[in-house]
Amino acid sequence: MESSNRSASRTRPGSYLILGGGFALILFLSHAAFLGLPYHWDELGYFVPAALDLFRLGAWVPVNTLANIHPPGLSVYLSAIWTMAGYSIPATRAAMLVLASGAVLASFLLAIELSKGRAGYPAFAAAGLLLLSPLFFTQSMMAQLDMPAMLFCTLALLWFLQDRIGLSVAACTAAVLMKETALVAPLVFALWLARDRRWKAAAWFAIPALALCGWLVVLTRATGNTVGNAEFGWYNVVYPLHPVRLGGALLRRVSYLFLEEFRWVGTIALVWALRRGELASRAWRVAGSLAVAQTALVTVLGGAELERYLLPAMPVLYAAFVVSLRWKVALPLLAAGLFACNFWNPPLWPFPQENNLAMVDFVFVQQAVAQSLETSGEKGTVVTAWPLSDALRRPEFGYVSRPLHVRPLEDFSIESLSKIPADELRLVVIYSRDWDPPHNLLRIPLLEALREKYFLWHTPATEEVLKTRFGLSRIERWARGGQWIEIWRR
Repeated sequence: MESSNRSASRTRPGSYLILGGGFALILFLSHAAFLGLPYHWDELGYFVPAALDLFRLGAWVPVNTLANIHPPGLSVYLSAIWTMAGYSIPATRAAMLVLASGAVLASFLLAIELSKGRAGYPAFAAAGLLLLSPLFFTQSMMAQLDMPAMLFCTLALLWFLQDRIGLSVAACTAAVLMKETALVAPLVFALWLARDRRWKAAAWFAIPALALCGWLVVLTRATGNTVGNAEFGWYNVVYPLHPVRLGGALLRRVSYLFLEEFRWVGTIALVWALRRGELASRAWRVAGSLAVAQTALVTVLGGAELERYLLPAMPVLYAAFVVSLRWKVALPLLAAGLFACNFWNPPLWPFPQENNLAMVDFVFVQQAVAQSLETSGEKGTVVTAWPLSDALRRPEFGYVSRPLHVRPLEDFSIESLSKIPADELRLVVIYSRDWDPPHNLLRIPLLEALREKYFLWHTPATEEVLKTRFGLSRIERWARGGQWIEIWRR
């Protein structure tokens, strides 16, 4: 059978547009039910408010949310889309799906480049695994930075391997203006060129760093802080460096990339291929070094340690899995496992709901309580924690049609509830902020103690405490897919 790269070499550019259109069709059809889904977590916490400030106020540095180091690339993109289509949640979701379609096409072309000499259709298999991946499925419709950064980092790697240095520099610059951690890509490419003594070509990769420096100058002048605010800098730069947290982050990265969601199938094949020296070409060494560098950076930085930070490394990982698999049953098993994990949550530990369709369950129960509070005619202050506190105050996020009066909580611990004056603690909304399976390993006393000491975890107040200490009674409850939300009244 003729290798896929030989077929690709005869493919006209128009055929890539057809392929991109096919990937877009798959994404739009599979996400059709979610185009009107209200924003989730960091979407409404930072990225959409920041883009709205640019769209409505012309403010490059956000004023209605706490500014931070994130560059304005996503805000510029969404503001341009809203200028043409008008602001709406479906317009935002569709705009992100367009970028996601480009990311799948870029991953497909990268897999062609990396699988030269391989029989069959590994590029289609790699793109298929990405489309089935729960993390990519949810992130492809969410207004966040990591999927767009994945798109431009993948293009930068593809063009670097093809020695199209100008295009690679342009893609790196776009990636850095989407997310600051993408700066690792031009650094890796510059080091490879310096290794080959191509000093002039290596120097071009300073342009993305200069672009990021320009943004930092604007940010510093507006806020007086190079990263936007001191709390953000501490949480994302200093906080992760504690040995316990750093060890936990490393364990979490290895587990997610190589074991979870049936990726252990690909890992077994990948280890075998590496032992046999099958991925030793320069292209694979460049791609591997970039994926490792990206993963290492978001392991050392980023207090939340979210899995979405790993998206730029995923195209390389799935391409490596596909070219390493030798057993006929392995690829279907991996594909089926990825598909199932869109709906199946980890049974033994919590995880960010945005990693799969648990985020839909979370949004639906939040939307249910918001509609109940709005239609009930409640005039008092609603006491609850973020992100619901922001969702109730800003109708443009898709939860309410008019702003409600909210008193925000830090969390649902006894300490946070005790800070609210008794005369204001009359209407409280409590909800599950994490996936908490029945056999959660983090409930083991030792692990729970470590979580509280090193990971800013505060145990939520129990029902008994809410009743006896705060005089609250539960009046309504909603639940879906393991997510729940309750209204308590004094």
